[in-house]
Amino acid sequence: MKKELISLLLLFLIIFFAVSLFSFHAQDPAIGNDPLIVPAGIHNLFGLVGAHVAGFFVFLFGVGAFWIPVILSLITLWYIKEKSSRVMWLTPAGGMILMICTGAGFFLFKDAYAFSGTLVPAGGWVGSTVAGFLLTYVNSLGCMIVLVFFAVIGFIFATGISMVTLGTMVYQKTSVLAAVMLRELKQFSGYLGQGIEQMKSGWQSYRMAREARSMTIDMPRALIQNQTSTDSSQLETGLPHPDTSNSKGARDQDEQDAIDLDDVFSPTIVAPQVDTTEYVSDRVLADIRQPEAFKLPPISFLEEKVKIRREIDTDKLQQKARILETKLNDFNVKGDVVEILPGPVITTFEYRPAPGIKLSKITGLSDDLALALSAVSIRIVAPIPGRDVVGIEIPNDEREMVNLREMVASRDFIQSDSMLTLGLGKDLMGRPVITKMDKMPHLLIAGATGTGKSVGLNAMIISLLYKATPDDVKFIMIDPKRIELSVYNDIPHLISPVVTDMKKATNALFWAVKEMERRYELLEENGLRNLAQYNDMVREKNRSRAARSADDPEHETGDDLPVSEPLPYIVVIVDELSDLMMVASKDVEFALTRLAQMARAAGIHIIIATQRPSADVLTGTIKANFPTRISFQVSSKIDGRIIMDQGGAESLLGNG
Repeated sequence: MKKELISLLLLFLIIFFAVSLFSFHAQDPAIGNDPLIVPAGIHNLFGLVGAHVAGFFVFLFGVGAFWIPVILSLITLWYIKEKSSRVMWLTPAGGMILMICTGAGFFLFKDAYAFSGTLVPAGGWVGSTVAGFLLTYVNSLGCMIVLVFFAVIGFIFATGISMVTLGTMVYQKTSVLAAVMLRELKQFSGYLGQGIEQMKSGWQSYRMAREARSMTIDMPRALIQNQTSTDSSQLETGLPHPDTSNSKGARDQDEQDAIDLDDVFSPTIVAPQVDTTEYVSDRVLADIRQPEAFKLPPISFLEEKVKIRREIDTDKLQQKARILETKLNDFNVKGDVVEILPGPVITTFEYRPAPGIKLSKITGLSDDLALALSAVSIRIVAPIPGRDVVGIEIPNDEREMVNLREMVASRDFIQSDSMLTLGLGKDLMGRPVITKMDKMPHLLIAGATGTGKSVGLNAMIISLLYKATPDDVKFIMIDPKRIELSVYNDIPHLISPVVTDMKKATNALFWAVKEMERRYELLEENGLRNLAQYNDMVREKNRSRAARSADDPEHETGDDLPVSEPLPYIVVIVDELSDLMMVASKDVEFALTRLAQMARAAGIHIIIATQRPSADVLTGTIKANFPTRISFQVSSKIDGRIIMDQGGAESLLGNG
């Protein structure tokens, strides 16, 4: 309450001094005026009180008195911010120095200045005294330098703004403004140069056409007649020949020939053809379409490694099972290992706890079990979905290498009818894990550096390349690291080269948003729900048109023309989201959210990978729209909970 009252009082003083000083009049009654002069009326807006107050401070400080409202405003600001030291002496002291230096500085040039129809003394009593004292020892230039120096000190005291900070800020703003102006100037000069080149080429074309026309018109008429008759004899057009015996007819024929030649050599203006079967984006995609005879890469491109059959040591597995039961029993957890599932990398022990045992007691013993089994780490799946057992995953002493060729050559991958089939790896039993991205529909991948995240991403890309032609699937690849995805620059599936500039990456994402909106308009116009239905409709219309053309080649109407070519699926791949979020987090989050929410029906899918799954990178909005997530080994439990909404990712083995 006290603070509000003092703030209101200071606000009133600011208004009072501002109105009184700026309505000051030299003839108003005030200190320093001749008492014998009786004014006709008071000019000050605050009346007699304002006239006396304004006259007193102008008499003391002259022009410098106009700093008083500014100083009071700063005092109010510091008081509200509870900076007591500034309120007590720094701001008033700096303001006093500013008022004295301002008045003395103006006094060096004139004794008084005209203001609102009256004269204001330049320095007042204090300013004129200080200026006179300085002029006794230094000249006018030296006096001005001294006053400017002390005025800067007063400004720093009053405002608290450092000159270094102010200079740095001005330099930065000026540099940014200069860079923007230079960029715009370069762009304008480029446009200007293109315009000049177009004007030059157009003028040259016009001049050549005019010279050719003049040469033709100036040719002897007999030569034209001979040339015309020769051409007519060589080319049978089926037209009746004119009667050359008639002089008038011959003369008309000559005139007609001259007109035809003039038309031939005159510049021809061709109206642009309107493309009624494709949109702009279709033409862009058509420029990069490959021939229909495109063949998928053979399996032989992938290296075939000799698979060494790992012998399963049943005795050792039974021994580990007994150690598990014994160790859990030591912690009063009763139960039995009911099944052992050895896999290529880990072995799963299915443990059925006794009735009355809480799962939380088992999940909290992962470190103790790892110590008992001398394992790197242990992951506990409690419970296994659809089962009454707990899965305890223990890494094998010898791991099998998962070969990409095994996944691509698997029956599930080959027989999959989806163009967006991904080979993810092998499950616990060593079976290939094949999934369809159009069912996901978007994928979020996280993992620490060196855990196999980039290898997994490359395996997914190669899976798509082995399944789809450039007409079926297109890619937009964003690679902040510049080296991970650059190997795909020459593949025909790319809509644009791999984007490595993060400023251009936002443009690529917004292009995908615009393409999604355009496809939704096509679906709405045709009453369809997804891209697959649209492509089926286009193929069916093209087949029916081809059938009608085969039955009746002369019958062709506007309805027979194809609506468009089938639209390809688009997969947007971002290799490192954190680098992209550092450049333009709001724009990137908006674009990814729009795509993740709506792009599935439009045939646009997203794969995002990041090695820093922190809350500022994987925001709540992004996570909410990416239900399908893959986590490699992460560096902390917090990162694992952010990416998977549960623990366990920090206990993975790494290397995939």
